[in-house]
Amino acid sequence: MASIKTYFAESYNELMHKVSWPTWKDLQSSAIIVLVTALIISVIIFLMDYLFGVQNMGDTSFWKGLLGFIYKLIG
Repeated sequence: MASIKTYFAESYNELMHKVSWPTWKDLQSSAIIVLVTALIISVIIFLMDYLFGVQNMGDTSFWKGLLGFIYKLIG
């Protein structure tokens, strides 16, 4: 039981005196960077899925999206 108490005491001491916590301004700027990056990546993935997506319908597969429209015009 003493080792658990020592563990919590040392953990508290480390969190209060050794960990450098970001300021609120740093935290906000980091969150904005993460949000913008996630939005950009999701748009890229959406565009790739839209351009190159294949949908399986039973025995036949057909193209959808922009490439599917182009293939339909060509073929």
